[in-house]
Amino acid sequence: MRVVLAGGGTAGHIEPALALADALRHLDPTIGITCVGTERGLETRLVPARGYELELVPAVPLPRAITPSLLTVPGRLAGAINATAGILDRVKADILVGFGGYVATPAYLAAKRRGLPIVVHEANPRPGLANRLGARLTEHVFTGFPNSALPKAEFIGTPLRREIVNLDRLSMGDKARSWFGLENDRPTLLVFGGSQGARSLNQAALAAAPVLRRAGVQVLHVLGPKNTVDHEPPPGDPQYVLLPYVDRMDLAYAAADVALCRSGALTCAELTAVGLPAAYVPLPHGNGEQRINAERIAKGGGGLMADDADLSPDWIIQNVLPMLHDPERVAAMSEAASRLGRKDADIMLARKVLEIAR
Repeated sequence: MRVVLAGGGTAGHIEPALALADALRHLDPTIGITCVGTERGLETRLVPARGYELELVPAVPLPRAITPSLLTVPGRLAGAINATAGILDRVKADILVGFGGYVATPAYLAAKRRGLPIVVHEANPRPGLANRLGARLTEHVFTGFPNSALPKAEFIGTPLRREIVNLDRLSMGDKARSWFGLENDRPTLLVFGGSQGARSLNQAALAAAPVLRRAGVQVLHVLGPKNTVDHEPPPGDPQYVLLPYVDRMDLAYAAADVALCRSGALTCAELTAVGLPAAYVPLPHGNGEQRINAERIAKGGGGLMADDADLSPDWIIQNVLPMLHDPERVAAMSEAASRLGRKDADIMLARKVLEIAR
């Protein structure tokens, strides 16, 4: 059997696709898997690193408004559809699974042209344009968020890497903190903005660093690969570890007591799966899906939420610092977050894909 996975751009599209690929190989090691992406996305680094074949097609961003660039879309889209159809033919695909992003639109249309079964997975509460189109072309639609706007969609959760799903934060805590050069007996705050980082989180956390340090809190701060800072915290105790990127986010989660982060679908799925309480700061742009993600967890008792405009060093000191000094509250929030998480979405979706293909 040959399965083609289409999803690219951000880690939110790519990581669930790769988690599905791992689950398919776990169920049937003979399955052939090809990922389709574009040269402008993170898939060019993430997919080969996980050992999967990657085919590239032209990116065709769809304008959200009527502009002169809209006139160039049909020709470019036709070229991308033809390129994707050629990949489907070459690998003798049996089924296409799409996760959204620029590459998903031509992939759905190419699969429809070839008469292949199509599976759509939408991780966000508000589906993007590509998956809204894909959902019109198939009956097999699955979501990572309950009560999706997509008709006839089945909620199964978001496929996650096994190292995240199988993580035992309590037993791995000491080893994880040692990995990052942190002490074992300090309250630990993890700051990160997703795969690309977040400037407002970086600035607020760094400005709060002196107060956090005086309060005995150590910080593991992941800036994002494209972000820099003007002034790093001076060496001292407790540690303030500043890193551009972390490949082992499972260890980062295990090292932390509380996180300060954005609320993308993948981040929320991972933190609830591992039971890590967080202060969520939804991205202020887009269609508001990050706010919906964070609200669900905050209402369920698994975290706090702050608007990006309200985030400041004082907000961190007044809201996050008390959490770090209240182990009973952190434990209760961890249990609440865990109740909202799903750990088996990768295997569930893999079984669905195999059933549909066969």
